[in-house]
Amino acid sequence: MDIILQNEVLDRILEKHRSKFGKDYPAYKNHCYRVLNLAVVYSDKSSVSLEKIAIASAFHDLAIWVHQTFDYIGPSVSMARAYLEQVGKFFWSDEISQMISEHHKVSRFDGFPLAEAFRKADWIDVSIGAVCFGLDRQDIKALYKAFPAHRFHFRLIQLSASNIIKNPLNPLPMFKW
Repeated sequence: MDIILQNEVLDRILEKHRSKFGKDYPAYKNHCYRVLNLAVVYSDKSSVSLEKIAIASAFHDLAIWVHQTFDYIGPSVSMARAYLEQVGKFFWSDEISQMISEHHKVSRFDGFPLAEAFRKADWIDVSIGAVCFGLDRQDIKALYKAFPAHRFHFRLIQLSASNIIKNPLNPLPMFKW
């Protein structure tokens, strides 16, 4: 795996929202870079796909911090759509919306191919490589070396536990079967 260490689109979007993250910024930024790199593995590797993946990576969990909600898929999609409108790429909205809205789907997604690539990427990262979809675990280790977790997974556990207490009937609203 050739690791992408910097992406201007991803960096620009994240930097715009940096103040909302507090101490979680390095953890989320590195999660986004790991997801970006993993999604590229399952994509056609074109520059257009890379840009779409970068945009989806930036926005996919962003509403957790920007909107202070654990029911974040809808608000994250809305922010991505607004961004695409701003940059004149609204014609990508349906695909990027699916990439974001389906990234926690437990089973295979049969819509846009990049949505399935993105789903696999996020599952690999969230599971810390326990789910790997055929990817060499050495590549996953190399990715974590380049982009350390900075307690990202611990933070997700904290947020999940808090949401379970607040919303016991809908503890993980982002999951789809």
